[in-house]
Amino acid sequence: MRTSQPQTIYLSDYKVPAYLVDTVDLRFELFEDGARVHSTLEVRRNPESGEVSAPLELDGDSLTLESVTLDGAELAEGDYEDRGDQLVVRSVPEQFSLTVVTWIEPQNNTRLEGLYKSSGMFCTQCEAEGFRCITFFPDRPDVMARFRTRIEANRDAYPVLLSNGNDVEKGELENGRHFVTWEDPFPKPCYLFALVAGDLVEKRDTFSTCSGRDIDLRMYVEPRNAEKCDHAMDSLKRSMRWDEEVYGREYDLDIFMIVAVDDFNMGAMENKGLNIFNSSCVLASQETATDMAFQRIEAIVAHEYFHNWSGNRVTCRDWFQLSLKEGFTVFRDSQFSADMGSPTVKRIEDVTLLRTAQFAEDGGPMAHPVRPASYMEISNFYTLTIYEKGAEVVRMIHTLLGPDMFRKGSDLYFERHDGQAVTTDDFVKAMEDASGRDLGQFRLWYEQAGTPVLNVSDDYDAGKGVYRLTIEQSIPDTPGQTNKKPQHIPFALGLLGKDGQPLALQLESGYSGAPMERVLELTEAVHTFEFHGVESRPVPSLLRHFSAPVRVRYNWTREQLLFLMSHDPDGFNRWDAGQRLAVDVIQSLVGAPDDTEIEPRLVEAYRKLISDADLDQALVAKMLQLPSEAYLIELSENADVPAIHRARDAVLRHLAGALKGELLACYQRHQGSGPYEITPEAIARRSLRNTALAWLLLINDEDGRTLAVSQLNDADNMTDRMGALRALVNSGFEADRQQALDDFYDRFQDDPQVVEQWFSVQAASDQAGQLSDIRKLLEHPAFDWKNPNKIRSVVGAFAGQNLAAFHNPDGSGYEFLADQVCRLDDSNPQIAARLVTPLTRWRKFAFAYSAQMKSALERIRDKSGLSRDVYEVVHKSLAE
Repeated sequence: MRTSQPQTIYLSDYKVPAYLVDTVDLRFELFEDGARVHSTLEVRRNPESGEVSAPLELDGDSLTLESVTLDGAELAEGDYEDRGDQLVVRSVPEQFSLTVVTWIEPQNNTRLEGLYKSSGMFCTQCEAEGFRCITFFPDRPDVMARFRTRIEANRDAYPVLLSNGNDVEKGELENGRHFVTWEDPFPKPCYLFALVAGDLVEKRDTFSTCSGRDIDLRMYVEPRNAEKCDHAMDSLKRSMRWDEEVYGREYDLDIFMIVAVDDFNMGAMENKGLNIFNSSCVLASQETATDMAFQRIEAIVAHEYFHNWSGNRVTCRDWFQLSLKEGFTVFRDSQFSADMGSPTVKRIEDVTLLRTAQFAEDGGPMAHPVRPASYMEISNFYTLTIYEKGAEVVRMIHTLLGPDMFRKGSDLYFERHDGQAVTTDDFVKAMEDASGRDLGQFRLWYEQAGTPVLNVSDDYDAGKGVYRLTIEQSIPDTPGQTNKKPQHIPFALGLLGKDGQPLALQLESGYSGAPMERVLELTEAVHTFEFHGVESRPVPSLLRHFSAPVRVRYNWTREQLLFLMSHDPDGFNRWDAGQRLAVDVIQSLVGAPDDTEIEPRLVEAYRKLISDADLDQALVAKMLQLPSEAYLIELSENADVPAIHRARDAVLRHLAGALKGELLACYQRHQGSGPYEITPEAIARRSLRNTALAWLLLINDEDGRTLAVSQLNDADNMTDRMGALRALVNSGFEADRQQALDDFYDRFQDDPQVVEQWFSVQAASDQAGQLSDIRKLLEHPAFDWKNPNKIRSVVGAFAGQNLAAFHNPDGSGYEFLADQVCRLDDSNPQIAARLVTPLTRWRKFAFAYSAQMKSALERIRDKSGLSRDVYEVVHKSLAE
């Protein structure tokens, strides 16, 4: 097992590998009590390495070594050293064949890294460093080899045997066993290796590429899930077509496979030709999955498929370059989702996650650049900074270059580096070379941590008709980084006249034909821009489309925000104005007396929204969602969570009470008719109806209660059924709440993914998810400590969403989370490390809370045998 005293690994220490592996020949003998792995490597010294006499060092973890053979001769124990985490052969020739035989126990692998068993089937997860849990190997992404894999197992128990590439041989063996051999023609790092063996149902389809090749599409699931594959298969075909049309990328193998696995630490994994998915990210039907789940599945299927080029054909040289593949691919899947649905709504969803969670990460103890300079445990760096901020960095390049030049740059990148392990600098260089743009300063986005702050001020010279906008940028200090340099920031904006119409943005006097929107390029600490020909003081529409991942500070008045809510032609900024107005109103009530008046214009703004049938209803649905408690906490200093909860709750109840008639009308107006559809219009309709229902139940409205009970019983889809259940669970109708939960569980108890939703809706509710309720959920027969989804749906939902209960002033929520982290640290350190996150921001809260959060962290820190996953997070969180 990994040690509890991890060593820090630095980007500056990178060296090319001393040895390269050209081919890997694997043979797996799978048994119920373990697996024997025969690994034959064709190895040669790396001509680019200066370490001409270096010993061969192979990484390993939790392996029982049985034999080592060099060029056909078995080595004696004195010829090699088994250090547990390394196999060292001190004397090897320039080029040689090495065969290593290891014994592993997948059935006892609770870490879910390497080869393990899930629901009776064998499966793998090798990113980032899981392959070393299978056999000894130079486990680093810049060692790329061609893999041939033979899998042997009992035919009755494991009729399906899968690995990367194309199946080239199969046959029968003695004692009821059989084998299949797979060959991957493309070199890949070992983190992309995959194996699955189980009793699975195969669903097939085909896809014809732009060049006329027919690709065999296969999806493998447990028999009970056979009817939940259609949406994922359709999403895959849409992804393949989109990648051809938008990026010119055609699939390269003859077969593309997806396997659904119940026990999985991540969402999905892009293993070459054999994607392994968390079941929750691939299985869907109208009866069991919500609209959000359908959209999430489409995005994740696309993400993993897009990795075939941005991650597999061109991979990262080292794990510091992780965003090279993840940030670029998140940007690509975001583009895809925007094209498949509502671009404005997709942008709102992306930015909501970024501003709530990634900005919090940037401001916390684990803050790191998009390309980190160091790490202790790489699993801790699968972060929102790597993924979401990394995607925003790519989006900014797209904004600065324009779509045509960006496409030219991506084509050059894939052509230049196909089959290579490269760096973020290589990606930016391809964009520079294709466009002729100098992105030297822009590279700071990869090097500097933290969220830039843009302080914006303005003045208007009525006599000259000149409007001046001054933008000053700064980047807060983060652990290990101070005195940061100004970054290259694309800043999109527009100006609106008093009639609500866009104004021409003339940067020079007398110039005509100016655009109504501009992207200003900020490169200095302070910029002042003058707009000429402005007849009256305008209202600025700043950072349109959220053109950069920054915080904008400008002294908007409530009148200006109301004006932008009604008139801004940029849908994102219209939503953002509503969010800023709601934040201002809620913050004014935090700690205020209960009888404090709530801004009356807020009611009128929301009344107008609910009643506006001409406005994009998908946008209306988003605008009716108040800023979350998590976002309000992120905007606060010395946050008092119960006070924030009370203020937000007061505004919600005030709006619901004042708009009861409009909410009932909205509910009736958006009643569904016809068959269930996953279209932007249908999704918006269901979202609006369920938002109206939730608001009515907040004020314990009897009409709303009747509607909710009826909807729960009669719904023909999970979105409406879950919308009604959530509304009842969060209401004051206690008897209805319990009856609804009992009936729902009785109906869906045999479906693990739906049960996870049932757990989550309770754990996230301040009505049904007090700590005593959470403890009962952990004792429920359907809860499973070995299943990460179950853990996330209860412990994760409680600590991450049920904030008022988690931040109980008595500190019980913090102690509870510390208990669960310590328990999980012994079985699944990756999940334990991710669960710690809510405690790591302890400095953000008022002293009464922060002191208890710190104490809980210290208790975790002092646990005996702490994993290096949790060690890094906790020690960085407690560092001065």
